[in-house]
Amino acid sequence: MAKPSLNTLSTINEDGSRAFVHPADVKGRFNLLRRAIFAVLIAVYALLPWVPVNGYPAVFLDISARRFHLFGQTFVSQDFWLVFFLITGLAFLLFYVTALFGRVWCGYACPQTVFLEGVYRRVERWLEGDATRRKRLDAAPWNAEKVLRRGMKHAIFIVFSLAISHLFIAYFISIPELYRMMGVSPLENWTTFLWVFVLGGLLYFNFAWFREQLCIIICPYGRLQSALLDDDSIIIGYDETRGEPRGKVNTAGAGDCVDCDRCVNVCPTGIDIRQGLQMECIGCTACIDACDTVMKKLNRPTGLIRYDSGNGLAGRKTRLLRPRTVLYTLLLLVGASIFTFAVSRTSSFSANAIRMSGAPYYQQEESIRNHFQVRVINKRNESASFSIRAESALPEVEWNTAEQPLTLEPHQERVTPLFVHIPRSAFEGPFPVTIHIEEENGPGQAVRRVTFLGPDIRDR
Repeated sequence: MAKPSLNTLSTINEDGSRAFVHPADVKGRFNLLRRAIFAVLIAVYALLPWVPVNGYPAVFLDISARRFHLFGQTFVSQDFWLVFFLITGLAFLLFYVTALFGRVWCGYACPQTVFLEGVYRRVERWLEGDATRRKRLDAAPWNAEKVLRRGMKHAIFIVFSLAISHLFIAYFISIPELYRMMGVSPLENWTTFLWVFVLGGLLYFNFAWFREQLCIIICPYGRLQSALLDDDSIIIGYDETRGEPRGKVNTAGAGDCVDCDRCVNVCPTGIDIRQGLQMECIGCTACIDACDTVMKKLNRPTGLIRYDSGNGLAGRKTRLLRPRTVLYTLLLLVGASIFTFAVSRTSSFSANAIRMSGAPYYQQEESIRNHFQVRVINKRNESASFSIRAESALPEVEWNTAEQPLTLEPHQERVTPLFVHIPRSAFEGPFPVTIHIEEENGPGQAVRRVTFLGPDIRDR
């Protein structure tokens, strides 16, 4: 692999071919912290489809039935507008955290990092050894040992990729349904089967071969750093004042950096953090642990490479509280308040009322009648009954419905007709009608307004 440079990617050879990165093993406090976080995040990902909350998995996005179960709350397609607040809120939260602490998301919680460093590279180290042995194996001819080790590694990679893709699909069809599908012919559920294996294939391709190129070439997040970071953002940086000029141990006039390249050897994207903050840096902290280990062996203070701001590394004061972060905090609080209010206003049922297809009104000898249909969706995990009534400012208005009360099973959707009529003599033109749908023995209620239509009074 080429020596890291700010002008070219070290993962690309001069002829344009791929240079594979084999980061060396590293130990330290940040490495332990990241492993613990990886274990928790993988456990959460694996367990959420299994853990029942109010009779459904903790996260179950039932697209076929247009029901979305999130930690005991059930949302229907009519609540989809909340997704706007959720996605934009999470994106803004990511930008906010980046302005404060740099790419901490990439280093600790991004699925690419979690699975690559927490699963696939650990398997690779277990089967092929440390970085030196992995590089030697790359250069070795295809003998029995290489075929065996590489074959076992890729077989395990495929199993893990399919396991991750099966769990992902379980979020949309549930674990019991996934088991049922796995027990029958793939042709009976060919679309789901195709999704599982296409996703598994993409995961295998990414984690077995593409790896850091996803972060460097595809992911746009690193390119946003210039807009999101400033000189007070906490990043991983090299203390140039203390470390330069570099020199071997006992070299007169040399700084603390002994130019051992340990920080380069452990970097999963192959950069040299001593050249400054770079787009390829994912904030994994491996260089911090590596440098601290060397400093301890040399009885020198740790922190030559550390978490600090650009101002801190230059010897100036770091300001976490500054106009940008104050504004971001206020905007985040406003957004979180709006989202919380919107979720709290969601009802245990959804209802709407529209005019039935056909004639806009029907005339009889003594009355005029309008036909409406009321659609009610029970979002509860238990049966519920609903009363439907119509109101108008005109006392002569009467109404009747086919079923009163309307009883729905859990998550059932029903459409019932509502007939509103008025004496011909009382009709003086279109007028508003308010339809009330109320949940019996519950707080839920909905109000829908329609217009009662009739003949032009000039035609009488």
